Amino acid sequence: MPTLSLSDKELEKHKNILIEDRNKALKIIKEITDYMKEGVEENSGDLCSYSIHQADNSSSVEYYNKQIYLLEKQQEKLKRINQSLEQIYDKTYGICQICGKYIQPSRLKIIPFAKYCIECKTKEEKKHFEVRYKYPEILNNIAFAPISKEKKK
Repeated sequence: MPTLSLSDKELEKHKNILIEDRNKALKIIKEITDYMKEGVEENSGDLCSYSIHQADNSSSVEYYNKQIYLLEKQQEKLKRINQSLEQIYDKTYGICQICGKYIQPSRLKIIPFAKYCIECKTKEEKKHFEVRYKYPEILNNIAFAPISKEKKK
């Protein structure tokens, strides 16, 4: 169980930081979605009259893929910010979701929506690294396992 608790003043400070971060994330999400909508609207007309070079099309697809990646990252960040704001309202903000101890103030200062203390985050990353790089055949077998095998007669 946590041994310390954040004061109301500290919770308010973190709430304000999270609201500011949420507003920034929402602005970025809106900019990306608006830009992508404009691109779709521009390209939705009759393409027969345009000569599009294959390299230009490839660059455009790559750019849209990057925008989608950035959009997903901002949406995930927004989700974590909203979860942190809920924790502030519940007075459970800053508690590691693995060990139940308070997350270090220095960590919350850098990542105000952190879910884990430094020790638990390090353990999680180490587990991920071991599975990903030490045992890549496990991931390959999972990712490319056949759905069903037919028996030979």
